[in-house]
Amino acid sequence: MRRKMASVLAAVVAVLGVAAIQAGPAEAGTGRSLEYVALGDSYAAGVGAPPYDPASGDCLRSPLNYSHTWAADHARVMLTDVTCSGATTDDVRAGQLSSLSRKTRLVTLTIGGNDNKGFSRSLQACLQGTDADCEAATTAGSEYASTVLVADLEALYRQVRHLAPRARIVVLNYPQLIDQGTGSCGVISPSVYRRGLIADQITALDAAVGTAAHRARVKLVDVRPDFVGHAACSADPWIIGTNVQAQVEWFHPNPTGHAAYAAALESAIG
Repeated sequence: MRRKMASVLAAVVAVLGVAAIQAGPAEAGTGRSLEYVALGDSYAAGVGAPPYDPASGDCLRSPLNYSHTWAADHARVMLTDVTCSGATTDDVRAGQLSSLSRKTRLVTLTIGGNDNKGFSRSLQACLQGTDADCEAATTAGSEYASTVLVADLEALYRQVRHLAPRARIVVLNYPQLIDQGTGSCGVISPSVYRRGLIADQITALDAAVGTAAHRARVKLVDVRPDFVGHAACSADPWIIGTNVQAQVEWFHPNPTGHAAYAAALESAIG
């Protein structure tokens, strides 16, 4: 993991200042470009790793996100990055799937955390509300993930397959956000009890992602092991706590965390 991280971080340096990424592995023996489409929400877009591409507006796409970092380390990839902060599965259908075609050879996707206001509702309740508020929000988020979301994700993955039938489809999930100890998260630090409730919801979310990927027969990259010991509020966080002014970045990977995502993708698909 450390060697892969070093390779990825070297690629990150190369990405800075590059306006458009067109690098990656060609189809074996052909010399042709590999068309790669990146779909998803803020975790795919790179929120937490500024500066963001001004052209992306409120989508806050970063040249340090995992799709750009991975593409920069491979020759002849043609990357189309349509990821967007705040995106839901419906947003992917409405605004991102049009980038897919029969020419697409690789699709990556991280999505689901914003459906039914999952992340934002629970974090707001657990950071600013009562224990009861936190319990209600995280319980609702977990139930939604295990019932509605799992079916929505499966349908979305199958739709991606239909629109890009020749592509390799790779789904990356979410790490645990908050360390379960008592370390400070910054200006607001939830109790250990509330941290446990948040962790339960993330577990339910990742279970939905994993089940949907299995049913739709797409590849799942589980990033959770890579982030063990590096959640927000830990001694060595790869996820941002509440100690920055930009609240949109709270509980998103920092540049090291996004590099870890890229390393996990590299380990999974080369």
